[in-house]
Amino acid sequence: MSTRTLLLLAALTLAACGNSTERMPNLLNISQSGSAGPDEFGVLPTEPLVIPEDLAALPRPTRGQTNRTDPTPRAEAIVALGGNPAVLSRASNDGALVRYTGRFGVSPDIRTTLAASDLRYRQQNDGRLLERMFNVNVYFQAYESLSLDQYAELERLRRAGIRTPSVPPNPAR
Repeated sequence: MSTRTLLLLAALTLAACGNSTERMPNLLNISQSGSAGPDEFGVLPTEPLVIPEDLAALPRPTRGQTNRTDPTPRAEAIVALGGNPAVLSRASNDGALVRYTGRFGVSPDIRTTLAASDLRYRQQNDGRLLERMFNVNVYFQAYESLSLDQYAELERLRRAGIRTPSVPPNPAR
């Protein structure tokens, strides 16, 4: 390589290391502000403070508990759409579903058992030599024989007369 080429390469390398936001602001990162003023995107509107009639009736403050003036975007969205925000504080109605799925017993270490089984299976199906050398992810290839063809299953259910929801068209066709 010539000296000019090396000097040009060194200059380009040094220019790439620069991180000045004064000449060219970083528009993709809104959190970096050019001024020392407040961040207008960090200001959240809160509900007005209200002093209750009986201060002794207030609950004791506990760490991590929400404040009555904190914004509740989910509840506010439910109210705006005409719903009842009390459904957010109700207990889950999935008790029957949980009981049904656990009717044959529940293994407390199912996650570790499945992780060990998955690791063994992937070690037995870990790809070819070049895939291992270049660390190519072969996870989906290893499990391809075990995967469900969703469109074939959809057609089978429809032929059996079972009503199925609308699905996007098969991209393979």
